[in-house]
Amino acid sequence: MRRCVLFLCAAAAWAQPHVVFVTGDDEYRSESSMPAIARILERHHGLRTSVAMAKPSPATMDNIEGLEALESADLAVFYLRWRTLPRAQMDRIVAYLDAGKPVAGLRTSTHAFRYPEGSPYAVWNDGFGIDVLGQKWIRHHGHQSRTAVSTTGDHPILRGLPQHFEVRSWLYVVEPLHGDAVPLLTGRALNPQGGKDWGPQPVAWTKTWRGARVFMTTLGHPEDFSVLAVRRLLIHGILWALGRDIPAAGAAADFPVPYDPPASGIARPSR
Repeated sequence: MRRCVLFLCAAAAWAQPHVVFVTGDDEYRSESSMPAIARILERHHGLRTSVAMAKPSPATMDNIEGLEALESADLAVFYLRWRTLPRAQMDRIVAYLDAGKPVAGLRTSTHAFRYPEGSPYAVWNDGFGIDVLGQKWIRHHGHQSRTAVSTTGDHPILRGLPQHFEVRSWLYVVEPLHGDAVPLLTGRALNPQGGKDWGPQPVAWTKTWRGARVFMTTLGHPEDFSVLAVRRLLIHGILWALGRDIPAAGAAADFPVPYDPPASGIARPSR
């Protein structure tokens, strides 16, 4: 009987959707924020999670440990910035993308990779942002600015979100979006640097990649995750991409443990 119980428990755990966070961002401290989001998914939504991280430092551009988890992933969440990974590691990411599985992306993943000309992976420098996520890096409104966010439409991802809220992230310029992208949230720059304003921009949208659902948001400053609406937006995007229902009043998005936002800024490699 005990063996049967253990077997059933193991089978139930294995049946849980597996969400893999792929982090490697040396500016917005995704190595802190994404594990915090992973804990919400595990505590409140019954998902299994893994987090792959750049080692030994977030600023280590050519090494992400834990990518083997992508082999069993039902959804990959990317928060990357200008990585140049070795062949074995990049092949794991490409294999996941080629399989046509769901994807979620945050902020600097519009410019996730920076391979030299002539590399077989250079196609992903712009291609990951444009083809998979819907846009590559263009420009932003300056590090001292903030963003006023407004919802657009009535997509299930927007359930339980206020119509308007403010975040610390400075607004990315992403128009025009590519492929079948459908905007969900629009941002307006507050106090743009030098007074230069490129107008309202989408800050979250859905699209597809090889038939799979994709959710993308350009939000992701560490302070953003102190805002319930931002946490709920990302949780909803992940649930939607997995094909799971989103409660009418919004999904649970409380941190199981206190979240203390780390300071943003370029991290330096450990010596």
